[in-house]
This record gives sequence, structure tokens and C-alpha cells, in this order.
Amino acid sequence: MTNLNTMDKTPKEIVKELDRHIVGQDEAKKAVAIALYNRYRRMQLSTDMQQDITPKNLLMIGPTGVGKTEIARRLAKVVSAPFVKVEATKFTEVGYVGRDVESMVRDLVDVAVRMEEEEQFKHVRATAAAEADKKLVKLLVPGVKKEQRQNGLQDMMAMFNNLQNGASESAESEEEEVNDKIRDERLSVKEQLDRGLLEDREVTIRMEEPKKVGQMNDMMGQMGIDMGDMLGSMMPKKLIERTLPVKDAREILIQQESNKLVNHDDIYQDAIARAEASGIIFIDEFDKITAGQKKNSGEVSREGVQRDILPIVEGSQINTKYGMINTDHILFIASGAFADSKPSDLIAELQGRFPIRVELNDLTEEDFIRILTEPDNALLKQYMALIGVDGIKLTFTKEAIQKIAQTAFEVNHGTENIGARRLATILEKLLEEVLYEGPDMQMGQITITEKYVEDRIGNITKDKDMTRYIL
Repeated sequence: MTNLNTMDKTPKEIVKELDRHIVGQDEAKKAVAIALYNRYRRMQLSTDMQQDITPKNLLMIGPTGVGKTEIARRLAKVVSAPFVKVEATKFTEVGYVGRDVESMVRDLVDVAVRMEEEEQFKHVRATAAAEADKKLVKLLVPGVKKEQRQNGLQDMMAMFNNLQNGASESAESEEEEVNDKIRDERLSVKEQLDRGLLEDREVTIRMEEPKKVGQMNDMMGQMGIDMGDMLGSMMPKKLIERTLPVKDAREILIQQESNKLVNHDDIYQDAIARAEASGIIFIDEFDKITAGQKKNSGEVSREGVQRDILPIVEGSQINTKYGMINTDHILFIASGAFADSKPSDLIAELQGRFPIRVELNDLTEEDFIRILTEPDNALLKQYMALIGVDGIKLTFTKEAIQKIAQTAFEVNHGTENIGARRLATILEKLLEEVLYEGPDMQMGQITITEKYVEDRIGNITKDKDMTRYIL
């Protein structure tokens, strides 16, 4: 488990890391960096004082597409913290049909469990890989199965073992005969496997059928009950056969072997501890659950959702299929445009639980230029890489980039402001022909100029019917 008492980045370093992916919004980055580092500070205090210091939850206010979600998501990656994003509008008041607010905490624990599993699996990977290769050798060179005669009592015992251990383990225990010829062939195959010569050869493996999420399963999961696990303990595991390349089969077998080598109870306890101490829940569309001045049934229901969220943010015990989790020190980041409402429309108790308010700025034309070029995952870099797959080197002139940014800025202010997302729709329209013709082109290089941008999308800002071009 990751040591929750360590923090290898100061607030300045956290902001610097966020700057690699997100343009501008310095105030918001600074606020979240402080909130994150305060967790580390709290862990250095006495146990009594730790309990009294609660997270300083944040409320981000700003239009769509300015970086609210990305800041929260990148923040979680900086410190390998469990992170979930939920939409407040998906929740309903207790007593109504729909997702209850406690499900976001259970989703967070699910993420924490996967993170802990990945870490534990890394520790046993070498052993699991060795076992997986042994299985691959046997699958590639199968032995001769022994014919077994069983009496009625043996049949009953075999059935009992199937129920206890699962069909997969029972299948593995089938006896086989290995003669000298098979033994020599397996040695040869093992040597080829070790040298990486059989990676693309196909092999058939047996694996557990993936869990299917049904409506009943989802409803029970919201109450902290896993129907699949309950039934799985009583019924034999259903196996399916898959034929796939050795390199892919090995990963599935490594996963199976890793599952046998780790202690799942320890994983669940560590996951809950991780979620409690470093979990981040991002609640989007927070402004949509404000009641405003109206008091019809829909508005009352929204206020009910607020009242359901309140105890979770204040700190409460939530039952999950992995055990109880305390939400006292989970960091909550709420976000909303608050165009038709304001934070003061939230119920007073909930307002008090989000003491840090950060207003994100509208994106300027200069911001759009930076978004197109500066981040590690900048949009232009993405398109250049995509088109590069066809053997074409795509470049943009400085003037072309300025024209794209100007167009995005003008369309946002002429229609609905969707922030940086506007760039993606504009670039798709701009590069439509290149993306379509690319695989058949013989050209080695294409340069997008200001004139090309003007010819392709210049009329967007002039045409009154914008929706014909940009959705």
C-alpha cells in the first residue's frame, strides 16, 4: 500500500505538474494544490488533532470547458489518489427511483481496490509470470488425459470439490500422462517461449466468464451488496474458452496466478484506508441541484439531493461490499457554471462544507493558442500524431494557429460558450479532408496555412446558421 504519510511534491511543484496539462486558471490550481498538501500536513500531526482537522472542500465556479474537471483529474494522478467523477443530476432523493448519493463513495472504494490490486500484482508479477509460462507450455503441448473411473461416492466428492474450489481449479486438477516425447517437446516449446519466438502463436485458454452488470446487480451494489460474489460462493464458476495470441493469453494467465498469490482481505482493508485518507470525489453540475427561488416538486427534490449529500460531506460511515468506510477526510470538489443560480442558492449547511470558492475565467484567444500548442497532450500534437500513422507529416503555420484560436473564440462568444471543447469541433471540420484522404495520399508532408483555415472554416463566424458547421 502507498504510504499515506509521504508527499513528494510541494504546492508549487503540484501546480507546475498541472501546468503541463492545463493552460491558465492559476488561482484554481493554487487552491487545489494547497488543499492536497494540507492532507500531508494533517498526517504529520497528533492523532487527536488529525481527527479535528477536516478537508477544505472546494467549489469551482465557471463555464463548461475551462478546465474544472481536468484540474481535479490531474490532481488525483499527481499523488496516485483514488478519484471518481460524478454528476449531481444523476442522483435522486432517498425514496425516489435512481442512484443514491452513497453510490459515489462505493465507486471511490472500487477505484481504490483496483489501484491496490495493481500495486500488489506488481510485487508478485515475476512469480505469476513464471507460473503462467508453465501453463502456456502445457496448453501448447497438452498431455494425454487419463481415463478415470469413479464410483457414486467419488462423483459426489468431486461435485463437492467443484462447489468449494470453483470449476476452474477442478478443471486444472485433471490428471494427464506425459511420455518422453511430450516431455521433450515441452522443453523445446519452453525454450522458444523464453526467447520470445511464440508470441503470435494462438493458444486456447479457459477463463472465468466476465461479470455482467444487470439492473438488480447495480441496485444491490448501491446497498453495498455484490450479488455476483454471493452467488459465486455457492455456485461453481462458469468458464469460457478463448483463443488468442500467446502474448495476450500470458497476461490473462498472469492475472489469474496473481489473484492466487495476493491476500485479498489485506487489499480491501488497504483500499478503504487509501480512499479514506486520500480519496477525491469530483461532483460536477453542482449548480443543477440548487432550488433557486422556485418551490415546485422538482425543486424540492433537488433540495432533497443536497440534504442527502450533506452527511457524506460532513463525514459518515458508508457500507460497501469491501467493508465500512468513513468519509470524514475524503476531499470533495464540486463544480458548476452557476449561470442561472448562485452558490448562495445551496442550502446553508452544504455551503459551509465547501469553504474554498474558486472562480475560473473564460478562455481568451491567447488561451486557445496555448491550449493548441503547449500542453503535453495538446490538440495539435494529437492530430499530428494521428495523421502521422498514414506516413504524412502534418504541420501548422503560426498564422494558421492564430486563425484557429480566433475562430474558436468568436464562435464561443457568438453562440453557446463551451470553452476549449470548441477547438475539437473546429479542428475536426478543418482537417476533415486530410483525415479522409490521408490513407490514399502519396504526399509526405502537409502544411496547414492561414489561407487553408480561412477557406475551410472562415465562413463559420459569418454564417448565421452556425449549427450547419459546428455542433
